[in-house]
Amino acid sequence: MDEPSLQLVSEIATRLAERTRPNKDFILKSLRQATDALSELKQSPQPKTAKEVKASKKREAALKSLANAVVSGGLLQHADRDVRLRVAICVTDLFRLMAPEPPFEDKHLRDAFKLIISLFADLADTASPFFSKRAKVLETVAQLRCCVIMLEINCIDLVLEMFNTFFSVARDEHHDSLIRAMISIMINILSESEGASQQLLTVILRNIVKQKQDAAYQLAASVIETCAQEDELNPLVCGFLTSCIHDRDAMDSELKEYYHEIFFKVVWCAPQMLLDVVPTLMKELLADEVDVRIKTVKLVGKLFARPEHHGALKYHELFVEFVKKFCDKSVDVRISALQCAKTIYLENPYARESHGNEIITCIEDRLSDFDDQVRKQAVLVACDIFRSNLTTDPSKLMKLLSQATERLRDIKMNVRKSSLQKLIMVYQDYCKKCYEGSMTISNHFEEIPCKIMMLCYNKDCKEFRSQHMEFVLADDLFPKDLPVVERINHWIHMFSLFSFSHERLLNTILTHKRRFQNEMKNYLAMRKKSKEICSEERQKKIESMFTKMAAFFPDSHKAEECLHKLNQIKDNSVFKSLEKLLEEQAFTTVEQNMKDKHLVIGDNIPNYEFLRPLLSKCSDNIFSSEHVQCILDYLSNNENGNKDLEDSSANLLLAIVRNFPSMMKGLEKQFQKLLEQISPVNDKLIDVIAKAGSHMSFNHSDIFPFLKRICFDGTRRQAKFACSAIAALSYEQSVFKKLYEELIDSLYSEWNVPTILQSMGCIAQYCVSNFETRDEEITSYICQNIIQMEHSDDGHDATSFPDISQCSKSCQLKIYGLKALVKIYLHYKGSHVEHNINGLLDILSRMLRESDNFFSTSTSSCENDKAHIRLAAAKAILRLARKWDFHITPEIFRFTILIAKDSSLFVRSTFLNKTQKLLKEHKLPIRFACAFALEDMQYQNYKYMTEFIKDYSIVAGRRQTSVVPGAIVDYPAYILVFLIHVLARNNDFPVEVCEDEKVYADLCSPLFFILQVLVDVSIVDGDLDIVNVAVLHVFSIFRAIRKVEDAVDVQMTTLHMLAEIGIFALNKLNHGGISVLKNPGQVLLPSSLYRASSKCPVSFFDENFLSRVFHVLKKSTLPHGYAQKTAKSLPKHGHKVQQDVLKSNINIYGVLDLASKPDDLSRREIANDKSVRPNIPSKKRKKSETMSGSGSVGLHECSMIEKRQKLASKHSGKAIDRNLLSSSDPVRSESHGQTRKSKRAAASTLKNAVTSSNHTVEPFKCPRTKLKDTYGSKKNDILADVSNKSHFSLRGPDEYSSVNSIQATVTRSLATKEGTPLNSENTNVNERGKYTETPASGVVNTKTYAVRTRRKV
Repeated sequence: MDEPSLQLVSEIATRLAERTRPNKDFILKSLRQATDALSELKQSPQPKTAKEVKASKKREAALKSLANAVVSGGLLQHADRDVRLRVAICVTDLFRLMAPEPPFEDKHLRDAFKLIISLFADLADTASPFFSKRAKVLETVAQLRCCVIMLEINCIDLVLEMFNTFFSVARDEHHDSLIRAMISIMINILSESEGASQQLLTVILRNIVKQKQDAAYQLAASVIETCAQEDELNPLVCGFLTSCIHDRDAMDSELKEYYHEIFFKVVWCAPQMLLDVVPTLMKELLADEVDVRIKTVKLVGKLFARPEHHGALKYHELFVEFVKKFCDKSVDVRISALQCAKTIYLENPYARESHGNEIITCIEDRLSDFDDQVRKQAVLVACDIFRSNLTTDPSKLMKLLSQATERLRDIKMNVRKSSLQKLIMVYQDYCKKCYEGSMTISNHFEEIPCKIMMLCYNKDCKEFRSQHMEFVLADDLFPKDLPVVERINHWIHMFSLFSFSHERLLNTILTHKRRFQNEMKNYLAMRKKSKEICSEERQKKIESMFTKMAAFFPDSHKAEECLHKLNQIKDNSVFKSLEKLLEEQAFTTVEQNMKDKHLVIGDNIPNYEFLRPLLSKCSDNIFSSEHVQCILDYLSNNENGNKDLEDSSANLLLAIVRNFPSMMKGLEKQFQKLLEQISPVNDKLIDVIAKAGSHMSFNHSDIFPFLKRICFDGTRRQAKFACSAIAALSYEQSVFKKLYEELIDSLYSEWNVPTILQSMGCIAQYCVSNFETRDEEITSYICQNIIQMEHSDDGHDATSFPDISQCSKSCQLKIYGLKALVKIYLHYKGSHVEHNINGLLDILSRMLRESDNFFSTSTSSCENDKAHIRLAAAKAILRLARKWDFHITPEIFRFTILIAKDSSLFVRSTFLNKTQKLLKEHKLPIRFACAFALEDMQYQNYKYMTEFIKDYSIVAGRRQTSVVPGAIVDYPAYILVFLIHVLARNNDFPVEVCEDEKVYADLCSPLFFILQVLVDVSIVDGDLDIVNVAVLHVFSIFRAIRKVEDAVDVQMTTLHMLAEIGIFALNKLNHGGISVLKNPGQVLLPSSLYRASSKCPVSFFDENFLSRVFHVLKKSTLPHGYAQKTAKSLPKHGHKVQQDVLKSNINIYGVLDLASKPDDLSRREIANDKSVRPNIPSKKRKKSETMSGSGSVGLHECSMIEKRQKLASKHSGKAIDRNLLSSSDPVRSESHGQTRKSKRAAASTLKNAVTSSNHTVEPFKCPRTKLKDTYGSKKNDILADVSNKSHFSLRGPDEYSSVNSIQATVTRSLATKEGTPLNSENTNVNERGKYTETPASGVVNTKTYAVRTRRKV
């Protein structure tokens, strides 16, 4: 069978020998045929017969001829890679077939091995199509053991090159057989070499000391491990390390500086190899070099961790020195010592018995180490040790656990993350032990989840947010197979340790879970109705739902993508499984869900791994109806009478029912029996009915008498819950009416008045119609007989209360009456209530101004009562402003926010906290945020203001595009309109200009405080778009105020002074860091505060004086510990800013005054303008100057108003009526939009708008974009007055696009006639580089394109 192959080999050899200069294709073709033929040949056995000898000689001749042809043709030195590969394959086959004799003479063997080694160098390219052939060559060489021939022919350099090649090409993706081939080759050479062993050892050790444990390291470790078993390298390694320790300087090896790493790696690979060198390590622990000590500590730790050696006892002095390394000055040494301590404590029971306490003490000390890496390692070690010793003697380790849990509050993120993971493992082990009965529930362990939950308040890490914490509580906190009863026992004990922050966080997590499940139910319901909804509308709803649902995942972007992929699945079994899971209220773990749903769904759906978090959120895996039943059982069977745990269980029940009231369904009988018992938690049980009453089924005769009695005889707290419970049980209106009448009778009889007032106020929330018949009677009685009545407390006044938050009984009664009226009016919808609400507001105003009049002069009323009355009145106005803000006059508003400067610290702080809470919930008009600036600039007010600006800037930006495009009344900067008016009415404000800058600095400090916060980009996370918009709005507000006068006192100049100081301060704060890319939209000024002025703005201060004022403000107003970051100090990365950059920009301070005659202030601002002049040729510039003018725009203004009036004439009557109710705030805070009817009607109020302080800029003519005529659009109808009131309006350019040509013509003609100079106040540059001048008066049209000013030439 071999003859055809041998014949072919001979022919190929002949052809190769005949060609003197064969080309590449011929060589490759010949070698390919040769390799194919050689691969079919097998090694021949030793010939025994003459015939076999003859065949063997013939075979040898054929193979020899091919070998000679390869040599004679110079193929061993061929440069081409493909040719060399084929030659190497032929050579290895020749070695295989001609073994044990080499196929070449000694003088050619070097070239052959050099060729093979060069082929090994290409093994790193695992993606090469020839990789398998190269690997085959390596395996063949390893099997033949032919590489030892290199030692015989004295090719030590090639052996070293081959060793280095193996380590350089080794890869993790290499197959094990390939690695074993390399190891085999190196072991064979090491076993045969004598003089070269040290050199080869150096190559191996050089790779084992690599920091990265890659394939080369694994290869070297495998070689050492194999050699240690065969005792090949032991003498060499031990001799080398001993020499390095004792006489390192005399050694000539390049590895002598790395001998500790070598020591460690060798111990790791083959620990038995270096046992004789251990006693010499004492010297290394005392070495000055840090790396020396680190490696020695690790070696000693490995030694002491081996139970069979008893190292800690055998080498006591070495152990003492090892313990000292926990306090080593090097961080790495301390970390190494901690790692070794864990290994010793866990793996060596003898060391734990003899030296355990000493090791634990060392770990405790490192938990408070000054280095975060040491603390992190100490937590890991402490938790691992604690988990292994929960039942043995936990009392010794309790201090260690307490200190480890404190690391959850560590200042470093990595320490917190590691602590979280390890402490969850500890808590799981603890729960298992409690369930098994080997441990009892302990507060020490229940503190772990409490402190874990507090991580959510660290907003600097995504892993600690509530979205992630839900999975921790649901899937990670408890062992998977822990029963519900055991879980609820832990929850009750845990909840008893909860603070308000814990309860709020748990409520947030449960709320998110409920909202997600509701959205998922809506989505699944819509899928069923997909045929009834058009595809486009359906797709929009799905995208909206997915966006909402994705927000509840830690990675919202990935979750939304997975939800969209899930939506594309046509198999409804997935969605049926989700629907079934949402309907079930039984407790299930995510593992059970995955296992059960896997049988239905399978793992072939897209993003199968996304199912785990999805199923977790859809299931009741934190709390379920089983948890609720267990809590009720606990309350019913609380034999020990532990008040704390009973209260904790009721609070936990409330927390669950608040978000999942349906879990109470079916437990009515058990709950009613519990309610009949006299218990201190009855208040909370009543609240449970209020939360879940709509999902519970009670008999009216069983539960209503109990709730009714609470409304009359209970405490105010109980009455509040009882009224809510009655409403939740959905009784008929007749029940409420009868109850309300009985409450009125009890009020007249003065029976338990505080509770009766509470019940009346609460009932009014659910049945307002009961109040309509007797509204005046009730209001009059409460006002005259309670609020304004001079009560006597028989000496029990507030002076007897040491706590500032307490007040007398008469004061409390007045406050209760006030609260009742507020609740009633907040929910009353009567049409004739205006008179009564104005009367109530009048009483509140007098409470704010004249709190003394509400107390009898004969009683010893203290200042504390008066403070409480002022506070109650202010809080009442805050609550009423949500609905009745139009009736709150400027005077009442001013008195209300001035409570922020009240003499009582308790009043100030409580008022500001209430204001912040209502603003955060968007239940208060934004103008009340002025109060944050009036109080002393403390940290809390700074925090409140920054939260307000960040939140409302985002909301206003969204609302801008959908409700009132161009208006700025919703932006935080708009509060300056109200703050300036309040500050201007300060009696301390100098009537005449004085030279004392401190006076103005003190009066303007609230204004400066807001300006600082508005221009601070760090508040809005570096978003320059928001800051740029805010600066533009502030600038426009100041500019508009300089054109108006006070609506009451026309002689008041303080408004203009404040605006002038504000403009200067804004310019200084901004440092020219933000360029104007587009002008602001409308500036609506409340007509109740301002009115138009025909006077030209004047400058009150010179620049030097303003600089002194600014210096005082800057020094005294900046909050302590907060350095302001303006836009110039941060990178400009706002997307809108980058996209809207046009050819010409201006500094925002270039356009200030729009009077026909520039004043001193304008000239000063022009001089300070830092903008670059537009690059326009001189001829064009001159032409534009000639054609510009200040033409009249009165006709334009009238025509525009007429157009709007014609469009809205049908609705003008309603709009005027609505305008009569307007007060000061241009936007009703409770509505996020207006109805179509109100938008149309709003246009009619434009005729009341004052326009004398406005200015107009010619809009750009865009060549590619058609500007729409928006005069008749419904969208722009509301631009005149977004709140159906008259305002001073600064309008956007799109409203006047139809009169562009008229404006341009008039402007150019008047500029030519009058020669009006161009300045930074009335000159703009359009898109084509032409100048257009803005007139000094008329309707203000601020263009939304970039504008650049230039000075008069």
